Amino acid sequence: MSTIYILWLRQLKRYFRSRARIVGSLGQPLLFLLALGFGFGPIYAKAGGGNFIEFLAPGIIAMSILFTAVFTGIEIIWDKQFGFLKETLVAPISRVNIMLGRTLGGATVATLQGVIVAIISFFIGFRLEHPTSLLLALVVMFLIALIFTALGTAIASVLEDMQGFQLIMNFLVMPLFFLSGALFPLDNLPKAIITIARIDPLSYGIDALRGILIGQSHFGVMLDFMVLIGVLAILLAIGSYLFSQIEI
Repeated sequence: MSTIYILWLRQLKRYFRSRARIVGSLGQPLLFLLALGFGFGPIYAKAGGGNFIEFLAPGIIAMSILFTAVFTGIEIIWDKQFGFLKETLVAPISRVNIMLGRTLGGATVATLQGVIVAIISFFIGFRLEHPTSLLLALVVMFLIALIFTALGTAIASVLEDMQGFQLIMNFLVMPLFFLSGALFPLDNLPKAIITIARIDPLSYGIDALRGILIGQSHFGVMLDFMVLIGVLAILLAIGSYLFSQIEI
């Protein structure tokens, strides 16, 4: 447990030392909130959907978590190239504990990023249905962060260069985001898109956030939690195995 705690703390220190990283990672969520929220807000309201910013904000919060969590995998490749990972792996420590520590650290960083975006969204016009739901929303945000940090770690474990990681991540992350229902309701869509959304774990994370924060859920919050926990268990198992196979 001490190893997990040390690696978790190391990830947090990296995050808070890089102010440029914190500010830079807020650019895209802010752009989506402002441009889409106010740009499509009147159209969404005329269609009878209500306040579009309230619908959009949970999706953008999840987007911020998704990108931050997945790209923590770059740190593994960075450490591989500069020898820092070798120093950790040769220590008499379980590689599973190393992977869990890094995953928890990356997920905590991603959750903090999501919290910052959530706070900003309140100033833009987002309102909660029940303020007491914030704690449960934080649990969902952390589950999303754990899932995609584990995914980033699993992929980074089998790659050697950052360019390859970025290409694969862009190929995965953008479809995961755009087909998750983050920007549009999942009702009355073509069957192909609905089928993809149902196998996209991010769909359930966003749906759970919407259900908790604004009372709108497509799948049902209970099902959302079950899917998120199941996917997390699978990805942690895969990530732990692939990380344990890294050659030094």
